[in-house]
Amino acid sequence: MRQDQEDPYQRRSARAYAAADRAGSGSLGSLRGVLYDAVLLDRDGTLIEDVPYNGDPEKVRSVPGARAALDRLRAAGLRLAVVTNQSGLARGYFTGEQMRAVHARVEELLGRFDAWLVCPHDDADGCDCRKPAPGLVHAAARELGTTPSRCVLVGDIGRDVAAALAAGAAGVLVPTPVTRPEEVAAAGWVANDLPAAVEEILRRQEAVQPATPPGGPVRTALVVRSDSAGDVLVTGPAIRAVAAGAQRVVLLCGPRGRAAADLLPGVDEIIEHPLPWIDPMPAPVDPEGMRSLTARLGAVGADQAVVFTSFHQSALPLALLLRMAGIGRIAAISDDYPGSLLDIRHRVPVGVPEPERALSLAAAAGHRLPDGDEPVLRLRRDAVAPRPADLGDPGYVVLHPGSAASSRACPPDLAARIAGALTAAGHRVLVTGSADERGVTARVAAAGGTDLGGRTDLAGLAAIVADAGAVVVGNTGPAHLAAAAGVPVVSLFAPTVPFGQWGPYRVPTVRLGDAATPCRDTRAANCPVPGHPCLSRIDPDEVVDALRTLAVSSGGGGGR
Repeated sequence: MRQDQEDPYQRRSARAYAAADRAGSGSLGSLRGVLYDAVLLDRDGTLIEDVPYNGDPEKVRSVPGARAALDRLRAAGLRLAVVTNQSGLARGYFTGEQMRAVHARVEELLGRFDAWLVCPHDDADGCDCRKPAPGLVHAAARELGTTPSRCVLVGDIGRDVAAALAAGAAGVLVPTPVTRPEEVAAAGWVANDLPAAVEEILRRQEAVQPATPPGGPVRTALVVRSDSAGDVLVTGPAIRAVAAGAQRVVLLCGPRGRAAADLLPGVDEIIEHPLPWIDPMPAPVDPEGMRSLTARLGAVGADQAVVFTSFHQSALPLALLLRMAGIGRIAAISDDYPGSLLDIRHRVPVGVPEPERALSLAAAAGHRLPDGDEPVLRLRRDAVAPRPADLGDPGYVVLHPGSAASSRACPPDLAARIAGALTAAGHRVLVTGSADERGVTARVAAAGGTDLGGRTDLAGLAAIVADAGAVVVGNTGPAHLAAAAGVPVVSLFAPTVPFGQWGPYRVPTVRLGDAATPCRDTRAANCPVPGHPCLSRIDPDEVVDALRTLAVSSGGGGGR
């Protein structure tokens, strides 16, 4: 098939894999296309000054600006809950009655909360509710009638953020003098104080809601996401939002993202063409190819074009071609001055998750997800290949060591040790990879597991991932396949790009690795630091422990 050839068959199937399908049947109320229903808050150090093992209400002091910030959340219709570790109960430092008196004083100062969730255990008790375990987050979501993916947790230490991620919620770190530097480095979302955290929660909530309609009926919308498979997958919610308001959606993608484009709901037609200002190893610009692309884009007859890019890419070269193709309404994110190339010049602060970044652009162009469509990654069920029957029952662990960018790949020696540790712990391991990675997958699987290197295309891999108990993977496409299927992720995340933007989205996750190594935020495709220290120092037992945190049993079935 030529690179500029489109597939004309319909791609709007509503049948999709989604995290929401696997979240149970809890009461969610009306899903309004917003990001969050509830805000969960740590107590000591976040809402009130940290007085160790305090059982005296006279010592309760709220942090500056807390009452006004919480009232803003209440006014916005968000439910509030406190989730707090109180090991002083287990240690006998105060009684339950004294703790309740403290909580009554907190509510005198800060207003009523919709729920209080307390872990009364010590670390040695091995409970599943003491943060960083996710039990309190799950319990709070149930109490508030929502799901963890629609919650955001604000806390002052790494345990709070880890508990949020392990439940599939968003986590905001508000550092205090007791917060360790490595906790700040590992957090995907950091705010200076509680009022700043609330300001950003409300800003993100509002950003995905259109302020104005799209400027008239949209018969045909052209959406663009020209990059790798993972980039296309994380743009899926925004493309569904555009599809909800357009009669027909045409997607322009590059060769590296085509397989992922075939899996997205909401797309009617696909045009595949490389863009030399986007591709990491581009061929020279071909003037005839650009003329051909411009003519093809003009033939689409689009009323509107929405150009999705990563935070470090420019939409302006394509905007010029779109203008030359006669498209009269173009929206894109651009920090650079666009002149007359854009009708809607959108801006997004640094650090916003890529799916939300794209959703906010769709909203700026007048589109939103319809009621009932969660802002999660999804795949078309009818586009996912059947899982091979010889893989046995669901519940295995997928270990995907490779990546198109070697800086984000798990070192083969470490991957082999992880496979051995998982197998020794009783997990059934499937080692996946592309045809080019067969040497690595064979080596890893020899230490424990079944080698599937080169046996599947992306659609086949999606089917394997969907039946996994968990996926152990770096920052690469299969992590986003897992998010689209609601499968927990042990994220071996190299910090070359920000975790807050590129971590697995709205799915239970444990992040491992050193987030403060010198490669941080370099966007390097090849590791710039000898020894790959951001990942090579991971202990395989940490992966086994992470699966336990995610309630993935070694008997083959996950805890979801």
